[in-house]
Amino acid sequence: MQTTGRRQVAERRRETLERLGTERDVWVSTAHPAHGPHQVPLWFLWDGRAVWMCTGDTSATARNVREDPRVRLALPDTFDVVLLQGEAECFPDQDVPGEAAEAFAAKFGWDPRAEEGSFLYVRVVPTSVRAWRGEPELRGRVIMRDGTWLE
Repeated sequence: MQTTGRRQVAERRRETLERLGTERDVWVSTAHPAHGPHQVPLWFLWDGRAVWMCTGDTSATARNVREDPRVRLALPDTFDVVLLQGEAECFPDQDVPGEAAEAFAAKFGWDPRAEEGSFLYVRVVPTSVRAWRGEPELRGRVIMRDGTWLE
């Protein structure tokens, strides 16, 4: 939906939460002191409070979040921008909470726990969320600060 009007914070929050509940892909940005920045798209699940993703246990993303848990996530639409920032919490596939793993498997029809290799589930509770559509919404784009949704 493209609009030229400026949405209020409550509308941005509501629409952001809807997108988090329905979209499939998120861009994950991490960094490593020796290897630099890394960005990759991953499938994600929003559980109402946190983003859950899964990646190979030996991937650059896994390596980076173990070294520095700070991450930035971005939904793929460049007009209807949603950026989340937080710290990653890592769960080896054998230690992931069952409810999260089952929900992830139900959404994607794929259960990493049943695969040959080892996988790492990554949970990010956002501490900051920014959402905007075009230049009219750049001012006021922060809709969550310090883990609290703004009114």
